[in-house]
Amino acid sequence: MHQKLSLLAVLLFSCVTGICQLPLRQIKITSSNTSFPDTGRSQGHLYNKVLYNAADHYSDSSVIIITPKNFKAKKKVDMIFWFHGWGNNIDTALTEYGLSRQFAEAGVNGVLVLPETTKNAPDSYGGKLEQKNTFRNLVNDVLKKLAGMHIISGNAHAGNIILAGHSGAYRVMAHILQNGNEPVNEVILFDALYADTDKFMDWLTADRDHRFINLYTDHGGTFNETKAMMQQVKNANMTADSVEEAHVTPETIRNNKIIFIHTPHEHNYIIQHPDNFKLFIENSPFLKK
Repeated sequence: MHQKLSLLAVLLFSCVTGICQLPLRQIKITSSNTSFPDTGRSQGHLYNKVLYNAADHYSDSSVIIITPKNFKAKKKVDMIFWFHGWGNNIDTALTEYGLSRQFAEAGVNGVLVLPETTKNAPDSYGGKLEQKNTFRNLVNDVLKKLAGMHIISGNAHAGNIILAGHSGAYRVMAHILQNGNEPVNEVILFDALYADTDKFMDWLTADRDHRFINLYTDHGGTFNETKAMMQQVKNANMTADSVEEAHVTPETIRNNKIIFIHTPHEHNYIIQHPDNFKLFIENSPFLKK
């Protein structure tokens, strides 16, 4: 793996109730086990008669790794992987959706990882991360970097893993569940259930301890697919909760393994208006404070 440390910084944030510091350590590396470059987009991608070339949109192999400044991990490292949607990249997604702030305020003892996928283009293709074992190798790359920086011990291994993503991120997440060869405990979809429902269902039925949260809107394009998945879950005799966003509480998240949440908010506002990313991860049984 070719890695370079481009940023190591402590980020300070303001609390709503006054001045307090929520320190994070942010690292950017490159990894050969990200989505691109990949032969599937070596000639770029044509969408709506616009060519998105490989050099600008399908060549970035960056990975952002964020840990709490006082992160502690002896044998197991819990991880949240975030995948962005169309027309975005890992740097803009981090700030636009308040991911680092929400991660810090959640106060979980884990690692937030943002692997670059399609950069600033309308495309859900997950590149090499759709292939067998690539995700497992990416997890190991992250662990090696953290161990090399003495943030974790050299013999630490992956603990609980959560996949979270917005919009077009559904495809790479579904293929990771199918081909990643690394156990995933929880999946969180932010208005992202457009297709590949069979892959999410296969993962859910493989282990009844798996947790699934699907936040969906009226007009984001995921409404009908979500309703169809609800029926599939019911047909599989699995217990699920269907709830309006206004009625969601921390107990809702903690006490249910499969949750379908309908929100009246728009597609690009549902991650931090309100702070749903924070709500979901701080109440996940797979992440410790």
